[in-house]
Amino acid sequence: MTFRTRVLLAFAPVVLVPLLVFGIGVRRAVRDRLAAQYRRRVDALVAVIEEDLAQRSRSIGDRLGSLTGAALEDNHLRAAAVQAVDRQYLLDYAGAAMRLAGLDMLQIQDANGRIVSSGHFRQEFDRLEPALPRLLATAPGGVALVRARTPEGAFLVLARVDSLRLGGGRFTVVGGLAVDSAALARLARDTTLRVDLEYPGGVLASRASDTTAADEIVGEVPLAFVDGDSARLAPARIVVTAPLTALADVRRSMDLGFLVAVLATVAAAMLLGGWLASRVTRPLADLAETARRVDLERLDVAFGSERPDEIGALARLLGEMTERLRAGAARLRDTERRAAMGDLARQVNHDVRNGLAPLRNVLRHLARVAREEPDQLPHVFAERQTTLESSLAYLETLATNYARLYPETRATPCDVNEVVRETLRLVAPPDGVRVETALADSLPRVRADAFVLRRILENLVRNAVEAIDGAAGAVTVTTEQRGGAGGNVRVTVADNGKGMTRPELERAFDDFYTTKPGGTGLGLSIVRRLVLDLNGSVKVETQPGQGTKFFVELPGEP
Repeated sequence: MTFRTRVLLAFAPVVLVPLLVFGIGVRRAVRDRLAAQYRRRVDALVAVIEEDLAQRSRSIGDRLGSLTGAALEDNHLRAAAVQAVDRQYLLDYAGAAMRLAGLDMLQIQDANGRIVSSGHFRQEFDRLEPALPRLLATAPGGVALVRARTPEGAFLVLARVDSLRLGGGRFTVVGGLAVDSAALARLARDTTLRVDLEYPGGVLASRASDTTAADEIVGEVPLAFVDGDSARLAPARIVVTAPLTALADVRRSMDLGFLVAVLATVAAAMLLGGWLASRVTRPLADLAETARRVDLERLDVAFGSERPDEIGALARLLGEMTERLRAGAARLRDTERRAAMGDLARQVNHDVRNGLAPLRNVLRHLARVAREEPDQLPHVFAERQTTLESSLAYLETLATNYARLYPETRATPCDVNEVVRETLRLVAPPDGVRVETALADSLPRVRADAFVLRRILENLVRNAVEAIDGAAGAVTVTTEQRGGAGGNVRVTVADNGKGMTRPELERAFDDFYTTKPGGTGLGLSIVRRLVLDLNGSVKVETQPGQGTKFFVELPGEP
């Protein structure tokens, strides 16, 4: 993640968090204020309904009082009720009185609870319903909901009870006004509010409920309900509901506006943050580009800056570091030149000593023959003349190669067995050490420089002889073909000397690592480099006390 991206990501919360807190606070305040307004409207309507119910209760009581007063003065009614004459008049009396009083339900019962006249349902006479007057008398405020029966079905009325005495008999009068959806709608008055009447066995509503409103505010007015089936008073209530549809609309409008504000703020914040980030990151990018041009071969890059801030301080610090690197690189190059001269001197010493050894051995042999058998000197000299000329040619080639600082190889088809024989002719092993060969027949040629291959074998054979360390032993040089026709040619140089330990094996090919007194530590490192130059490989197997095997594999000619 880039620094500019981090700046943008850090800048966005700084702008968004206060905006979110502010938006959520405004949204909550508006919601609470609108909810409080709806609560006040519901409470006001509850109070109005309570007053309306009290007024209806008083109105019903007044009408029943007027009816009982008129009944006491009606001699015809007294005769029909007490003396059981003119029953038809008694049956029709309640209906006429109900219509006259403006009631929707009127029922007259005798002292035994038998209905003697019913205005809302004429055929209800002689039916016993003694619990109704008693329950109405015990209802809170003397008023309760009653389910009245008619030929068309039952309906709800808000009813009260009154009584009178006719001819020594006591009669009760139950009357009330109908409660239906239209009546509840008149109670609601505010079209945004809904009034429901909930009673055992049903619900009566002023209008259909709003299923889209997420929240509602509720107020209620308790009522008593005469349950004729169980002959007891049951609870009922008038519920005032305020669906918060308007509040939901306000919320949606606020959410939409808030979303637009957030998006606009984010866009502005991203633009501002991008501008600020570019102001900060552009100098850093310039510094990075300048630093990218710095390397050990190019330390003249300048980090100058006149800025007084932290970026300017960083640029000046990088400039100082570059100056220190420039001085350190100069010292390093000088040290490398000195080390290279020392390495070259040690390698020249090692190669020259390898070339002088055969000459030394031949001269010692000739000196011994001249001293002991002078007459054989010409014959022996003729035998060893090839060795002298080969060693001198080797030294001349070394001189030519070192004059060029690195040997120039000429890859030509080369007979590995012939190079092995030539190399072993130049090696004069000490007494007790045998040098043996096991050369494969029909060995394919390898594409290599015969001189380089001779240097490889000469170093390996000489190391093998020295590994025997003056004891009796044998060095065996073996050649073989690997991988069938056109495969690799492997040369193995094995000895039964002291072998190498694990730490010695791990450092065997390191430059200047040696375990021999007076050794240069360059023999095996030269072998590895020369084998790699011939596109070959070199491996070693060793066991302490059992000897060592070096395997050199070179690609054969197809």
